[in-house]
Amino acid sequence: MKEVSRDWLKAATDDLETIAKIVDHEHLTNIVAFHAQQAVEKSLKAVIEEYGFEITKIHSLARLVEITRPYLSMALDDTLVETLDRLYIDARYPGELGLLPSGKPSRNDAKRFSDFANRIYDTVYQFLENKKI
Repeated sequence: MKEVSRDWLKAATDDLETIAKIVDHEHLTNIVAFHAQQAVEKSLKAVIEEYGFEITKIHSLARLVEITRPYLSMALDDTLVETLDRLYIDARYPGELGLLPSGKPSRNDAKRFSDFANRIYDTVYQFLENKKI
C-alpha cells in the first residue's frame, strides 16, 4: 500500500476513534454523523490515491463511491451515502454541523452512521492490504 493511502486511512481511523468515544452520548449525535462522513470520505480517498487518480477537493461521498466502485466490491446503502453527503455539504455554520433535514440525528441514526463508516473503513483497509499491483 502506498504511504499516502496509509495516511488517508490513519486520518479515517482518527475519526472512527472519535466516534467510538462519543457514539453513546445523545447530545453528540450530530458530531458522530460529521465524523462518520469524514471517515467514509477519507477511506474512499485512500483507494483513489492508491490508484493515482486526481482527487482535488471532492467531498461528495456519492462521487467518491462512483469513482471507487470498480475497485471495491461492496453493497452500499445509497440512501445512507446521500444522507451523510447532506450532513457535510449542507452544513455552513457550526449550529448546522451534522444535522439531518429533520434536525439532530437520533442515537439510532448515530449508531447506523458509525457502523457504516466502520464497515467502509474495514472493507477499504482489507482491500488495500491484500491488493496486488
